[in-house]
Amino acid sequence: MLEVQGLGSRYGRIPALADVSLRVNTGELVAIVGANGAGKTTLLKVLSGVQPASGGQVRFEGADIGRERPRRRVQRGIVQVPEGRQVFGPLSVEDNLLMGTFARGRRDTMQTVWAMFPVLHAKRNEPAGTLSGGQQQMLALGRALMADPRLLLLDEPSMGLSPLLVGEIFGHVAALKAKGTTILLVDQNARAALAIADRGYILETGRIVGEGAAAALLRDPQVQQAYLGQ
Repeated sequence: MLEVQGLGSRYGRIPALADVSLRVNTGELVAIVGANGAGKTTLLKVLSGVQPASGGQVRFEGADIGRERPRRRVQRGIVQVPEGRQVFGPLSVEDNLLMGTFARGRRDTMQTVWAMFPVLHAKRNEPAGTLSGGQQQMLALGRALMADPRLLLLDEPSMGLSPLLVGEIFGHVAALKAKGTTILLVDQNARAALAIADRGYILETGRIVGEGAAAALLRDPQVQQAYLGQ
């Protein structure tokens, strides 16, 4: 579904990504793990079109999308849940969800979101800014689902959450994968990300330095020492 070859990106003169190549097959959950500042968020921004590439190629379902604007990529089905949730605080929970249908998707998907996150239904008329961090993460994920994603880009969904909420959010992500959603997941919590992934890539200072089946990466002594705290 997604093929990336030799991708680069820069912030001014500072390189953020260099010669990144990866693939995500239809129906897969692929994890990108790495330390803070490794380039994980930049990678997702380049894929969604909000950060320019300085080289390389991005192909989605066979089409070269490297020059396409973010709106066009959303229309193709590439939908991102941004780092830090970025909900619209003054708007109601329901209106935040409806924002997800701006470029793609259908309003009747909201019933699916209510079923997945009952707490959002209970708070549907409340301002999104009054929700807890975990509830805002649910809202950001629900907003992305409203756009009917073909490829879901998840940026640090566990950030700032308690271990209990991390388990809940990752449980929902695993359930989406089980239903056939293709997912590219970025998270500093390497153990949790790899535990639900099919395959994984290790990103260090803007470069892919390792890849493999997620289960094999979890067992790798170097990965354990560098990213799993073992």
